[in-house]
Amino acid sequence: MTTQITSAPPAVEPRKRARRRPEASSASRVGRPGFLWALPATVFFALFAIAPLIMVAVLSFMTWNGLGSPEFAGLDNWSRLADDPVMLKSIWLTLLLTALGVVLQTPLSIVLGVWAAGHQRNRAVLSTVYFIPLLLSATAVSVLWRALLDPNFGVPSRATWLFGDGNLFGEQATAIGVLAFVSTWQFTPFHTLIYQGAARAIPQVLYQAAEIDGAGRYRQFFHITLPQLRNSVVTSMILMIVGGLTTFETVLILTQGGPGTDTTISAYYMYEKAFKGFDFGAGAAIALALVIAATIVSLIVVRVSGYDKMRSDMEGVS
Repeated sequence: MTTQITSAPPAVEPRKRARRRPEASSASRVGRPGFLWALPATVFFALFAIAPLIMVAVLSFMTWNGLGSPEFAGLDNWSRLADDPVMLKSIWLTLLLTALGVVLQTPLSIVLGVWAAGHQRNRAVLSTVYFIPLLLSATAVSVLWRALLDPNFGVPSRATWLFGDGNLFGEQATAIGVLAFVSTWQFTPFHTLIYQGAARAIPQVLYQAAEIDGAGRYRQFFHITLPQLRNSVVTSMILMIVGGLTTFETVLILTQGGPGTDTTISAYYMYEKAFKGFDFGAGAAIALALVIAATIVSLIVVRVSGYDKMRSDMEGVS
């Protein structure tokens, strides 16, 4: 008699299924947003920027006095402006005021921005007071300084020992000086704000290492702060150049292009041609020339400075 012993198979433990990580949804993926996010801004920009620009470009080849239908004139508007001595003078004045704005505002904005980024006593209060002009419109600022510099009732009439006859708007040199001063007073706080934010983003470890090496404040400023502010300087300069080429309200209220045509810049001459002389074709040609000039100058600044090769180290970081 044989006994058959059957051994039970060893119990097999159920395998633990590996948990699959849930796939990241499209909302949680790190990367650039899709085109749909930019669609509203794109439509808005196309309606209120691209479409008017195309209309101005078409009108620059037309003759139109504001009544009736525009008539095609070819290059007549452009040829008349090329031979217009006032137009050529306005281009020179526009470039002069733009250069003065860059020369005056850039160093002042850098110094004030770096100072405002520190932790000095009463810094917040002084910065708040200094940024007040940034809250005012160009029209309000121009009206304010027009009243303050009025030759009959303003400050110059009470300080003839400093301002002479008190009429700062009677000569070209002093009138251009007033325009440059008012623009600097109004827009320097804006560029200061740019440099303040950029200065606060500079790693403090650079200054700590410089202090260990014995570098003082001036060497730290010129060898650390200024190089780190390079991209902000380029951005600020582009904004200054575009703003200088399109300045209008300040000239309209302060000097009205005078004395004579000594402060008639291109943007104001466009206004005179279109809305005073009812020559909207010539006015459109000047406007289009300003757009082209501002674009070309901005591209040159970007290319020369290497700003177009700048990349963000934080791009794509969640």
